[in-house]
Amino acid sequence: MLAYIIRRIMQSVLVLFVVGLVAFSMFRFVGDPIENMLGQERTTEDVVRLRADLGLDQPFPVQYWRFLENAAQGNFGLSYRQGRPVADILIERAPATLELALVSGTLAMVLGIGLGVLTAIRRDGWLANTIMTASLIGVSLPTFLIGILLIFVFSVELGWLPSFGRGETVMLGQWSTGFLTKSGLMSLVLPSITLGLYQMTLIMRLVRSEMLEVLRTDYIRFARARGLGERAVYFRHALVNTMVPVITIIGLQLGSIIAFAIITETVFQWPGVGLLFINAVQFVDIPVMAAYLMLISVLFVGINLIVDLLYFLIDPRLRTSKAGAH
Repeated sequence: MLAYIIRRIMQSVLVLFVVGLVAFSMFRFVGDPIENMLGQERTTEDVVRLRADLGLDQPFPVQYWRFLENAAQGNFGLSYRQGRPVADILIERAPATLELALVSGTLAMVLGIGLGVLTAIRRDGWLANTIMTASLIGVSLPTFLIGILLIFVFSVELGWLPSFGRGETVMLGQWSTGFLTKSGLMSLVLPSITLGLYQMTLIMRLVRSEMLEVLRTDYIRFARARGLGERAVYFRHALVNTMVPVITIIGLQLGSIIAFAIITETVFQWPGVGLLFINAVQFVDIPVMAAYLMLISVLFVGINLIVDLLYFLIDPRLRTSKAGAH
């Protein structure tokens, strides 16, 4: 077990290093930040001085190594656009994205697992068929189109919910939250549905598929032959064994909720780190872009590592195979 954990951690560190290198290399082709930071009346001396101040006159390996050293200490440099520490900007924007991801992830997991079990148990009923047909919307339509449709219906036509922004927020220490205000909660509804709909339908269809497969196995027939009730068969036996592969998908989808919130935040002008990244691309704000991609990489790799360890703990067959291999 310990050797497995150490090996997975080393693999994760290697992946982070490679992803960071690729991301940092791509920024060389985005554009020149000096063009946006200096006006049209700039001189050659101004360009040379600013490039030296920002460290852009150094070779690429030196720039990348310096970035890794500073990032390991939580220092991502100064934003070219705002002239402030990138870490401070990310801390300000993180609560909005994390709260949106929390609501979307909870929605996706609860409804996804619940509806997946329902459609598997009542697979021939009209309700299950209706849910499966409606789920094609979440799978087929792109996220930005779903967001626009929700805005048109519930904001423009009905006027029930706000179409953009985070609403009123309150400070809890250093954390700004919209959970404690009516406008903040109402502002969460449309973007959280938009962001979580695809993940919900994916989890639902996976749970249904796995549940149907488990219900056909011999030990489920044996459990029924022992006289166990349908509830015990469905939830104590079938659902538990269904969750082994589902945990992997849920973990990856939780990471993608934060990573792909960039589209939802753009549609709803949600003041999170995703919208910050879009603005950084427009202004060639390399420190912000690099910090965002590195944090997303750490998030994905960390979640993937946790999922692998949970998978190892939940499924006894993996522990048996590992022990037999040694």
